[in-house]
Amino acid sequence: MKQIFKGSEPASFTQWKASTNEEWEPTYSTLQNPQKRDLHNSLLLEQGYFCCYCGRDIDATSSHIEHFRPQETFDDLALAYQNLHASCIRETKPGAPLHCGHAKENWFDEAEHISPLEENCEQRFRYLLTGQIQAASTSDSAATKMIEVLALDIAYLNNRRQDAIERVFDPSFIEAANVEDFKTLMAVLRYTPLGEQQAFDHVIARFAEQLIDT
Repeated sequence: MKQIFKGSEPASFTQWKASTNEEWEPTYSTLQNPQKRDLHNSLLLEQGYFCCYCGRDIDATSSHIEHFRPQETFDDLALAYQNLHASCIRETKPGAPLHCGHAKENWFDEAEHISPLEENCEQRFRYLLTGQIQAASTSDSAATKMIEVLALDIAYLNNRRQDAIERVFDPSFIEAANVEDFKTLMAVLRYTPLGEQQAFDHVIARFAEQLIDT
């Protein structure tokens, strides 16, 4: 999971919500362009054009607006900007593996969830050289549940994470590097401006952090 730092919602979205009157009340189902497009673009921009769950690169044509707390259950949050993110996969296709927002669908468990807005949410997961994702602690049932619900351990994502990790952590680098090298790498990746980050940089930073902790 990639941590998100929320910004301000777009003015057009705010104005549209404020246009409620005695005869009409804004709902997510009535949200149309240009306000919906502005909302989607705002979410993409604040996330650096990465999926809020897996961290793969996305854009407006390859993502959808995700309700973290599903609108079917939390109707009062259907238009709450803090509850909205951009998740990968715009439209589902027959036979294609689902993950992230489309795999999650209407699931939510108040006791067993991790939000991408939570501080240190990235540290609750760990990665293997093979790209596999695990809960950082065997006792963290919420992390295990999020991996399951979001299908973060499917082969497609494991392979992409493995490629990203192996581009940096080849055996010779791991053998020659010291703790300070790993700290520098981790800091550079985590403090690189969003527009300059690459897909799965958060995974590489976390892997470096794991090597420091071993």
